[in-house]
Amino acid sequence: MKLRNGKGVKSGIPRIVEMALALGGLVVSSPLLLLATVLIQATSPGAVLFRQQRVGHFGKPFELLKFRSMRIENAGAQVTAKGDTRVTRVGRLLRKSKLDELPELWNVARGDLSLVGPRPEVPKYVNLEDPLWQRVLGARPGITDPVTLRLRNEEELLASCEGDPEIFYVNTLQPYKLLGYVQYIRTRTWRSDVNILLKTVFAVILAAKAPPPTVEEIVRVVREYPEA
Repeated sequence: MKLRNGKGVKSGIPRIVEMALALGGLVVSSPLLLLATVLIQATSPGAVLFRQQRVGHFGKPFELLKFRSMRIENAGAQVTAKGDTRVTRVGRLLRKSKLDELPELWNVARGDLSLVGPRPEVPKYVNLEDPLWQRVLGARPGITDPVTLRLRNEEELLASCEGDPEIFYVNTLQPYKLLGYVQYIRTRTWRSDVNILLKTVFAVILAAKAPPPTVEEIVRVVREYPEA
């Protein structure tokens, strides 16, 4: 099933501007791209890039590119909690600094992603029959967004929850994200997207000042949603 309705989705940064910024970002960050490539190759066998199918605009699948931060021989859940033994030493550094996401700029240049938009999900966790998902997929997914900024501690949240982190993610954290995405795409403008980009850069360089949501806050928001 593929969706074809972007009703209620506001436009953000123009596509031509995003493409130029993404290509420029790849050029400017090329020393970091090279450094990450060398470190990954030197410390862990396997491909430098991690390729994973994600669900994109209107439900169309695409291949997301990231620097590989896990050992290739270890399979497991598709969510990652803090302390996950699959993550390599270099991978922990890349994930903490968000440098593992630099290759996604190529996804932006190709048109798979926007710079700002709801984070794309793996097919396993997407329900195209869900009205929330239908609204969210009406927007092109992105590298960053207001929800992602607040959930910079997602791995810590998953590690602190009671029970199976994957179950908590599917039943509680993901609905919280979807509600935030819907609110964001209803009111976005190119100015607000530029503001989110700047906040993302500062959050990567400096410690985020805004307190992240607690598990209790996330649970409360999801429970209060009228359709939950």
